[in-house]
Amino acid sequence: MALNGGRFLSLAFKRDRIGWVVNISGMVKRHFLLFIILCLAALLVGCATYTERARPIIAAWSSGDLNKATQEVLKRADRGVGSKDELVWLLEAGAALRAQGDFTNSQRYFDRAVAVARKFDEGPDIMLARETFGIFSNPETLPYRGRWCERIMLHTYRALNWLALGELERARPELIKAYQYQQEAVYENAKRIEKAREALRSDPNRSIIERTMEDPEFQRKLQSLCPIETEFEVYADYVNPFTVYLDGLYFMYAGSGGSDLERATKSLRRVAALPTCTALVRGDLDQLERIVRGEPPQSVTYVIFETGQGPILVQERIDIPIIFLDVSYVGVALPKLQTRENHLAHLSIQSGELKTTTVPVASMDSIFGREFRDELDVIVAKTLISVVAKGTAAYFVNRRAREHSEDLGMLVRVVTALAQMAVNIADTRCWTTLPKEFQVARVPTPSNRQINIHASGHPPVTINLLDGTINVVYVKSVARDLPLRIHQFVLR
Repeated sequence: MALNGGRFLSLAFKRDRIGWVVNISGMVKRHFLLFIILCLAALLVGCATYTERARPIIAAWSSGDLNKATQEVLKRADRGVGSKDELVWLLEAGAALRAQGDFTNSQRYFDRAVAVARKFDEGPDIMLARETFGIFSNPETLPYRGRWCERIMLHTYRALNWLALGELERARPELIKAYQYQQEAVYENAKRIEKAREALRSDPNRSIIERTMEDPEFQRKLQSLCPIETEFEVYADYVNPFTVYLDGLYFMYAGSGGSDLERATKSLRRVAALPTCTALVRGDLDQLERIVRGEPPQSVTYVIFETGQGPILVQERIDIPIIFLDVSYVGVALPKLQTRENHLAHLSIQSGELKTTTVPVASMDSIFGREFRDELDVIVAKTLISVVAKGTAAYFVNRRAREHSEDLGMLVRVVTALAQMAVNIADTRCWTTLPKEFQVARVPTPSNRQINIHASGHPPVTINLLDGTINVVYVKSVARDLPLRIHQFVLR
């Protein structure tokens, strides 16, 4: 008998609901339970991506209100102990404090980030309960483990913090760890890709997923998710040339013994392969030869320029070919890489009569973009496995509800559609306070120990150099029209 009216529908549903659940058997019963998980996930995870939740911080940072951005990110880092987002908030907090010149507290948050990353490294690759919940909710429900480029930058910043604090020897293990991460990344990424392929091969919905992947329109939309053409194709996999260059400078000037000088030689030669760095590093290699011969190094000053803001991830929704007749919403939410402009192109440096400009050593757009491009296949495979699993659960629940009545079927279709849309969220977590580029200039230290720095649209800044043979002036610019933030340290 047809059901008419909300009250009659409610009574009929109450009368039939026990029989409905009990009579579900086999696959239908299993998918009904998965549907319950889906609805619970929708209630628990909400609809906002990480980038949307962090929007006030990103806005404050971009506008130059670093105090406001720092206060907010510290609150989230301190509240997020043990949470799925703990690592990313600790990275943001450490970078924000570092930009403010608070290297001691920056190091404390980075210490916590290292401890969280170590816990992930020492624990199992996959926690079954979390991964299962992630399939039926969204990837943002899983703990954020950090990308390789972020972990490399974590230890690079830790080394720079120790140098800024005058504790040169404590920078050594940080640079060694950053190098190890660059070596491990290639192997671990290959292992991760193979795991994703194996998951796809063993998935019961493999044929559906493969048909979706082969759809030309779906493929065309995927191409837009990583619009960056890697600028420096000579970058080796997972290598950050700025980290390598800093490694070379450190072991040349602050190292001890032949093995450190050999390491410096290898690092500098790797960076010399970059077209933009050839002339810069040639002078460093000449300096290194003097040191190897036992001669004292020439007195030089390095200007390290951290400019702009690195890429962020935003959510892109893509509709996919309809797979199930009774599923009202079939679409995927995927992360899309978005670069940020409004940065200073370079700094002009004057040392006595000599004038020069900083040159690019590393583009975080390219470094992040290359890793994101490599992981995109894994992201897409996991997302399709998830969306098809949720679609399958919704299909059987919708079909069973429609068998009882058209009205109940319509109601359940609406509920399943809303539940799927609520959990169809892309994982956009990434370290948003990284710079766009690292640039470097090297000049002879003038006899008056003063250099002038000029940025387009800014008044010249005169720097009185610290006592030392090898000086480093570190300049950070978040955006083109914002004040420069400058500090110094001595390498020798």
